[in-house]
Amino acid sequence: MKIADIKIGQRLTIAFSLTTLMLAVVVTIGAIGMRATSTEHASGTAAGIASFYTTLMIALGAAGGVMSLFTAWYITRGIVGPIRHAVRVARTVAGGDLSSNIEVRSRDEIGQLSAALKDMNTSLINIVSEVRGGTEAIGTASAEIAAGNMDLSERTERQAGSLEETASSMEELTSTVKQNAANANQANQLAVSASAVAGQGGAVVAQVVDTMASINASARKIVDIIAVIDGIAFQTNILALNAAVEAARAGEQGRGFAVVANEVRNLAQRSAAAAREIKGLIGDSVDQVDAGARLVDQAGVTMTEIVASVRRFTDIMSDIAAASQEQLSGIEHINGAIAEMDQTTQQNAALVEQASAAAATMRDQAAHLQAAVGVFKLSGDGVARRSASVKPIKSARRGAARSQKESQQEFAELASSAR
Repeated sequence: MKIADIKIGQRLTIAFSLTTLMLAVVVTIGAIGMRATSTEHASGTAAGIASFYTTLMIALGAAGGVMSLFTAWYITRGIVGPIRHAVRVARTVAGGDLSSNIEVRSRDEIGQLSAALKDMNTSLINIVSEVRGGTEAIGTASAEIAAGNMDLSERTERQAGSLEETASSMEELTSTVKQNAANANQANQLAVSASAVAGQGGAVVAQVVDTMASINASARKIVDIIAVIDGIAFQTNILALNAAVEAARAGEQGRGFAVVANEVRNLAQRSAAAAREIKGLIGDSVDQVDAGARLVDQAGVTMTEIVASVRRFTDIMSDIAAASQEQLSGIEHINGAIAEMDQTTQQNAALVEQASAAAATMRDQAAHLQAAVGVFKLSGDGVARRSASVKPIKSARRGAARSQKESQQEFAELASSAR
């Protein structure tokens, strides 16, 4: 067993035992000397014996003093030195320097204290390394999140501006569609009125056609009557000629009758001439009536086509008016949806600003934590820092990407729920 492996209590016990043993030896030798002196008092060698024992006691005292000094040095070397080393290490750790090497030179209580300080230093190195890597990862991730949030905030603001422009355009389009719908309704009403007027005109033309047909029939009857009158005038003329012939045969007795017959013949001729003139006029009238009847028939066909066209136009205008109303309703729904999307986008922009503020706060806290951890000095500080922070940074970047993706998904869900 080495001396360094002996515990402090055992060391003190051994030193105390050695000192007690030396004192017992000195006392024993002194007692023996005194007894020898008293026994051989009468002899001549008493002075020599006393001088021998005196020298022996001085030597033993000197040896005891040397042994006491050795014991003190032994105790000081085994207790005070390691304690001073442990105090230096503790002050170094308290100053933030974790790069000192703590040696364990014994297995006693001081060695156990040194081992505990070494374990504490190792634990602090691991903790500081992990915290430093974590703070660097948090700082990098918060910076990336802040940059992503700023980008998302800008895009959200641009989207909000686009939605506002779209909303204003939709309002203008809505007003235009409302005006078109109103115009379509007015046109529909006018088309209905025109259809009614065209129907009335068609009915009047039909009545005119019937009237012209009646006039044509009456004119033909008049022609027949004129023909009868012409026949009567012709027969009257023949009778007048016969009467004149008979009056000529009668001589003087038939002269008055001849005058009457002559007048009758003249009247018959005039009646025949008038009947011929009336017949010509009636014929012209009948021809004009026929031409008018044909024109009226054409006008009737045209009015029928006009009525049908106006009815088709009325139906088309009704369809246009209904389509305009449906279009107006759809545009109003779209306008409402765009307004809701605009409101949702504004809310998303506010949420992004809050997230950006939170990311900036987290970045500041990470910077403060890095500054606080930067007080500690590690062995191989640059290499240890890089090796300890590479993996946490990558994982933090992946976590930041996942967080940003989850935030975008939440924003998309909010937008879809708003829609």
